[in-house]
Amino acid sequence: MSIFEHSFMVHALLAGTGIAAACGLAGYFLVLRAQVFTADALSHVAFTGALAALAFGINLRVGLFAATILVALLLAALGERGRADDVVIGSVFAWVLGLGVFFLTLYTTDQSGSGTGNGTVSVLFGSIFGLSAAQAGAALWIGAAVLFALLAIARPLLFASLDPAVAAARGVPVRALGYLFLALIGAACAEATQAVGALLLLGLIAGPAGTALLLTDHPFRGMAIATALGVAEMWAGLALAYYAPRLPPSFAITTVAAVGYACALAAHRHRTSTSPADDATARQERATAQL
Repeated sequence: MSIFEHSFMVHALLAGTGIAAACGLAGYFLVLRAQVFTADALSHVAFTGALAALAFGINLRVGLFAATILVALLLAALGERGRADDVVIGSVFAWVLGLGVFFLTLYTTDQSGSGTGNGTVSVLFGSIFGLSAAQAGAALWIGAAVLFALLAIARPLLFASLDPAVAAARGVPVRALGYLFLALIGAACAEATQAVGALLLLGLIAGPAGTALLLTDHPFRGMAIATALGVAEMWAGLALAYYAPRLPPSFAITTVAAVGYACALAAHRHRTSTSPADDATARQERATAQL
């Protein structure tokens, strides 16, 4: 029987397409801007926000989106020129984990939360095979909105990412772009938690993007490759989980992404070992010139 004959698979593929496309493109900019740790921090923020919503008896998705977007904006405000550094992220990270423990205690000890851990498990490990048609449609449209918003600011964001000082001198609103970019990252992370969960979110964000940066130096080509790889790896992971039911879909998706990155890394090392070393500064100058 075809996977398209099952409604849960169709819903998962629709939701996964929107989520993976948004995460692929968002991840490309995160890797380019050396802000990958931001996605890791926001994945734990998503868990904390969801637990807070469950503890207070409100919709889980409200907590997810409110927490991730607000903390993303906080990181943009605290980071120099809108770029959150490791010290800032680490401090926020520790505080958020403490809040998560607090809300987990509230949720598990409250009468309305006792006896069921479905909400906690779905946020931790994802629940993409359990999405309804409405949830799948929402995920597709939210992913598409994040994708098109990133495409709309792609050129100035690339300029600000590669050379923020020159971009600011040219009139590019570097700080405002930092706020908007991290807000979009927050939305992408919140939506992606239902596909792979908070624990494995980083793999979906960083895997396709890291692979794309190994395959090409051209920024716009890299954006296209990261987006396409995200969708392809999402579909491959879902198919793998369908044909091997013992594999959780979140694990299958992130495994495919990791294997893709490992193959690209091996090919990249082979090329660099058989050709003169490519200077990182020269690569950045070429990418900037292409803008």
